[in-house]
Amino acid sequence: MPITPANGQTAGTTAVNPPEGTAEPILLELVDEDGTTIGTEEKLAAHQPPGLLHRAFSVFLFDDRGRLLLQRRALGKYHSPGVWSNTCCGHPYPGETPFAAAARRTAEELGVAPALLGEAGTVRYNHPDPESGLVEQEYNHLFVGLVQAVPEPDPEEVGEIAFVTPQELAERHERVPFSAWFMTVLDAARPAVRELTGPAAGW
Repeated sequence: MPITPANGQTAGTTAVNPPEGTAEPILLELVDEDGTTIGTEEKLAAHQPPGLLHRAFSVFLFDDRGRLLLQRRALGKYHSPGVWSNTCCGHPYPGETPFAAAARRTAEELGVAPALLGEAGTVRYNHPDPESGLVEQEYNHLFVGLVQAVPEPDPEEVGEIAFVTPQELAERHERVPFSAWFMTVLDAARPAVRELTGPAAGW
């Protein structure tokens, strides 16, 4: 798995969407089953049942002890509020590379830039959210990496963070709600996670 400094991969991207929180609609890239872009759709409309297959990303960052950085999504989020999930996830703007989007949203949500970030494959899934009724039909690009700075989460995006070992994650997963997609993306990323963290970390 090639690991690349996260601050060296954003050149040449095109972000045609307005900033989050503005009145302008946020557009997502619609894709076919091979991940080829076939159009765009407004973010909320793409998540209405039965859902439109669109491009997404998921980030898993680890500290120097091999612990995974989790976030609990802010209560004000319209989709899956208040549940725990991976370090960061979201959607590239149309024309933006998944790598650039992953680095951008990690900085926006958690106030840190990954020290290292590498591609960890893709996974396609269909996960309805039982609480909101929205549907995640996603072609998800996975990234794993390291975080060395202290996170400074944006409270409008992140309610809480935690660094966890595999055992602590298993215990937390039994006790509190996690996002519908969490285990799917974690399981898909595990080979790259193990390569990054080493066998001693236990992932």
